[in-house]
Order: sequence, then C-alpha cells, then structure tokens
Amino acid sequence: MIQHTMIVSFDPPLPDTELDQFLGDIERAMLDTGFVESVVARRHIPVPGEEVIPALIATAIVQLAVADIDALAKGFAAPALHELIDRWQSRHPYKVAWANHEPLA
Repeated sequence: MIQHTMIVSFDPPLPDTELDQFLGDIERAMLDTGFVESVVARRHIPVPGEEVIPALIATAIVQLAVADIDALAKGFAAPALHELIDRWQSRHPYKVAWANHEPLA
C-alpha cells in the first residue's frame, strides 16, 4: 500500500464553494481512474501568523491510497484527470507539493 499525499495551495484563496467543488472534482476523478483505492481531502486549518513563513502553505490536503507505484502511475496517466487539472489551473492557478510514502498509521 502506498499513500500519495498532496499539499494543494491556491493563491489567492478560493471561495469556500469553489474549494469544495475542486476537492469533489479531484476525489471523483481519482476514483474514476479505477487505480485508486481511496481518496480523502480536507481543508488546511490556518494558524495565526503562518502567512509570514516563507513556505508553501496549504489550502487543502488530498491523500490517495493505491496498491503500488504502478497503480499510482496509471492513475495519474488518466486523460480525464489531466483535463480536470488543466481546467482548474486555467481558472484558478495553484501549486502542489506531494510525497509518496507508506501509511503513517
């Protein structure tokens, strides 16, 4: 089992309804690939003063569970996922950092 954890950062921040739509779109698109076993997406919980830290600050966290590296690669190769990413990037550019790792718990 591999976890793929993404830190997604929109600047400027999205309105709540649009962030909800983005997270729902990502969850559906990843599950629709057939290679992802589960998807969990949550909003970042801001801490006062974090905006002065010179780092990528999350808007949301998305975590995928996949069987192995091959499943992860196949999931991210899905054309529908690329269309979704391109659509959101054209409307609301965002940055992403990620890590592939074993389950943390």
